[in-house]
Amino acid sequence: MTADWDHARAVADAVLYEGYLLYPYRATSSKNQSRWQFGVLSPIGASEAGIGEESTLSAQVLIASRGITMVTGVVRFLHLQHRGVERDLGDGRFEPVDELVSDAGCWLCWDEAVECEVPIDPLPVMSLPATLNISVAPTTEVELVPGGRLVRTRRPLRGRVDISADDDDGLLRLTIDVRNTAPPTGDKDEAIARSMIGTHLLLEVADGEFVSLLEPPDRAADAAARCRQHRCFPVLAGPSPHRDLMLASPIILYDHPEIAEQSQGALYDSTEIDEILTLRIMTMTDGEKAQARATDPRAAAIIDRCDSLSPEAMLDLHGVLRDPHAPAGLIPEIPDGVGWWDPTADAAVRPHSDAVLVNETRVARGSRVRLHPSRRADAQDVFYANKIARVTSVHEDVDGEQHIGVVLEEDPAADLHDWYGRYLYFAPDEVEPVVEGSSQWK
Repeated sequence: MTADWDHARAVADAVLYEGYLLYPYRATSSKNQSRWQFGVLSPIGASEAGIGEESTLSAQVLIASRGITMVTGVVRFLHLQHRGVERDLGDGRFEPVDELVSDAGCWLCWDEAVECEVPIDPLPVMSLPATLNISVAPTTEVELVPGGRLVRTRRPLRGRVDISADDDDGLLRLTIDVRNTAPPTGDKDEAIARSMIGTHLLLEVADGEFVSLLEPPDRAADAAARCRQHRCFPVLAGPSPHRDLMLASPIILYDHPEIAEQSQGALYDSTEIDEILTLRIMTMTDGEKAQARATDPRAAAIIDRCDSLSPEAMLDLHGVLRDPHAPAGLIPEIPDGVGWWDPTADAAVRPHSDAVLVNETRVARGSRVRLHPSRRADAQDVFYANKIARVTSVHEDVDGEQHIGVVLEEDPAADLHDWYGRYLYFAPDEVEPVVEGSSQWK
């Protein structure tokens, strides 16, 4: 397994467990009554019966072949595991209960999940189509605990993966269909127990490379537009600029997604910001934390990790710290090949110290400029014509357009506007630097 594969799997793991646990992690939380949110492939007919999701997902990706192209990969998903709790009555008899409490701990009835990974062995693209069957046997496991036992059960799973390839404008279009083939059920609990949860694909190509579907090269744009996806979102995986890995995710991602280096570990709660969620966890009472620990070992790990978080680690979660005394440059200062959506781009932008050149004069925060509104849509801008303003920030948007934030010098509330960030914005060609001592300003 290569370092690139490990890099991609780290993101795939985050996708697999997204939504697995939801803050405040307690079993009584209404959010945790329906935790399985992404990539659920239910048994046949569950969606139509209103007791589950659709049974299929489908991805189409493009490959630029360089020889005898081979494809390999894995289908990954979670399998629901119900944990029943039983009290020891003695004489080998046990009684099912909702909660078991002893001096050694507390256990609740809970739906856990275990990882399942079905390998796609190396396939020459020219040998396709191919079909791979998925079969997961039912299991029952018993764990003795003080005062009783935990009984973990998993229902059987059945599925199928169909892989085919077609030529498309000089490229290979690979189609992968993943289907849950379990027979219909009439019960919602039985449907999720027989579902493939968080389903996604991680694919690798040899003697070829995947084509970005988000930013295809011009020659592949039409073929990329013809690709169809159903309940998944394929993106280039692994570190940029490598193109040998593709992740078909049930949630929207960008090409070459990464786990933030500041992250201290998975929190599972979808869409939450690590810092905010960590602070919330730290404010939970001891009783609430005990209830969370009683649900799932992963919840217990979250509580323990947040309780032991160092001040330095907490500061890392707050964002990227920059030296305010570092020399300022012109914008953009983004490394070549880095898109605006990449966290590296955020780290390179410093609106309060970046600058632009206007008439060969460097304009940055603190510069004085005369305003010449010309193309903006705001009718009030005409009232600012020939006014002197103080520059507060310099920005560049995702289209590469530059914007200069200012406050009017004659505005008695200028300092207040600067304090809470209420600026007027103009393009560089709408401002004229004030050159101190020049006769034009006498």
